[in-house]
Amino acid sequence: MLSETKLSLLQQLVQNASKEEIIWTKGYLTGFLDQNLIATSNPTIVESQAVSVKPLIIYGTETGNSKKVASQLLANFKKNKIQAKSVDVFQFDASKLEKETLVLFVMSTQGEGEFPQNAVAFYENLNAADVNLNKVSYAVLGLGDTSYPLFCNAGVLLDEVLTEKGAQRLLPLVKADVDFAETVSLWESDLQKVFQNQGSSEVVSKTTATASTKKNYTGRISHKVVLNDKGSNKETYHIEIESDDVIAYEPGDALGVFPKNKESEIKAIADYFDEDNYSILSDKNIKGLSKKSLDALSKVLDITIDEDKTDLLDVITKYQPKKVKLEEIVALLHPIAPRLYSISSSSEAHDGQVHLTVNLNIFKVGDEIKSGLASQFLADFPLETELEFYIHKNQNFRLPSEDTDLIMIGPGTGIAPFRSFLAHRDATGAEGKNWLFFGEQHFVLDFYYQTEIQEWITTGVLSKLDTAFSRDQERKIYVQDRIREKAKEFNAWIENGASIYICGQKNPMSQDVEQTILEVIASERNITIEAAGLVLEELENKGKYQKDVY
Repeated sequence: MLSETKLSLLQQLVQNASKEEIIWTKGYLTGFLDQNLIATSNPTIVESQAVSVKPLIIYGTETGNSKKVASQLLANFKKNKIQAKSVDVFQFDASKLEKETLVLFVMSTQGEGEFPQNAVAFYENLNAADVNLNKVSYAVLGLGDTSYPLFCNAGVLLDEVLTEKGAQRLLPLVKADVDFAETVSLWESDLQKVFQNQGSSEVVSKTTATASTKKNYTGRISHKVVLNDKGSNKETYHIEIESDDVIAYEPGDALGVFPKNKESEIKAIADYFDEDNYSILSDKNIKGLSKKSLDALSKVLDITIDEDKTDLLDVITKYQPKKVKLEEIVALLHPIAPRLYSISSSSEAHDGQVHLTVNLNIFKVGDEIKSGLASQFLADFPLETELEFYIHKNQNFRLPSEDTDLIMIGPGTGIAPFRSFLAHRDATGAEGKNWLFFGEQHFVLDFYYQTEIQEWITTGVLSKLDTAFSRDQERKIYVQDRIREKAKEFNAWIENGASIYICGQKNPMSQDVEQTILEVIASERNITIEAAGLVLEELENKGKYQKDVY
């Protein structure tokens, strides 16, 4: 017990302390107690309990987060002498699952609560398979984003089908938000306890879905300009957003916007169903509906929709379905998911502002020209008008230490985070060298941020620049061609500790670039492509190879 004097002092301290100070104090006292117990107690030799379980980690990923989590789990298990192995779900046959005894799934969610592309076939095959999984124990960790309507839905669906097939849960389903590090750590801790009990699920998981910590901001677009010159095939906007709030972000983060449907489109849909109140469609997803959503609409509208993906207005125009109450349609539609754009500014260099680099997504469906919902929303958004947004923290696309060299590969709007990186390094005086690869269609028409880039070359912030303008000559030249041309120096930078970053289109750009990097490493080091793959994997595990692709 404390004396009255000490108790009074403690109460005064607690009453005047913030929540963060109390949490810190709790941790300090726990550590202090542990140290003193170790120092004063008699030394004891504790034999660690042998763990005989051999978990299989299966991951499904779109942007690489699930793979990183799986790799982290695998490394930690091996440190604890747990013989685990890890595999991409795309490479695992669902019919062979019943031969396993202990499986850990790390599954991300995409779009309208869908599985990542590499996991779709596995889920569909497992769902359709006549298998008995009653000898399989499993746990599912879902990765997602609480800003999206169907948070971690792929993890939910996977957990359900595993139970239906007879598999036994080791732990309840865990859902992790974008800041998933702490959730993963708690999940791993719970798993270790279960393993110590030799597969018994007596441990009650304290790991729960991570609550969203995202703060919504209200700002306004203060400046907007098209970066392309007249005659370009592209329409790419530089957008500057200001807010009365302090916008907290770091280089590598993204900004999430909540686009709204065009009034003309939702009015046309409402008019077809003889409904005056079209506003009920303003924040519902009516574009690029998934096969699942279209199947649900088919039943309500009593039609057969041939398309796997299409807009609601296109369905109505093409099929002229029977007229039902608009509320029946609305009930089947998901809220519009936020759209993420890489931030192209630095809070160190652009005080009170956040910048975006947004390409207006224009495409053809048949003979009709269409545009992307979010990019058109931002392109049309009036200046000095209230805009709601949030900051999406990206812990897996972060600047390294100030003295580390950077290789940045960002064609098109992939330049966005690297403008942030360079502006930040310029403002903070970072000593590491910087090498940028940038590409677009035409030098004269499409060289984004050319003036700034030339200034960074002049001042030495940008050590090297290689550009690839694909349509300025008969043979198309891309950034991967420039990497091949500089193979010797590129490999030397890697061997000297440089970190590699790729941002932009996932397919085919990032895949082509990665293949080129593998070929460069293999040829310059006189090793096989397979060995080069291990080199790149080790760089990725160390955080020295990072991708932000979409």
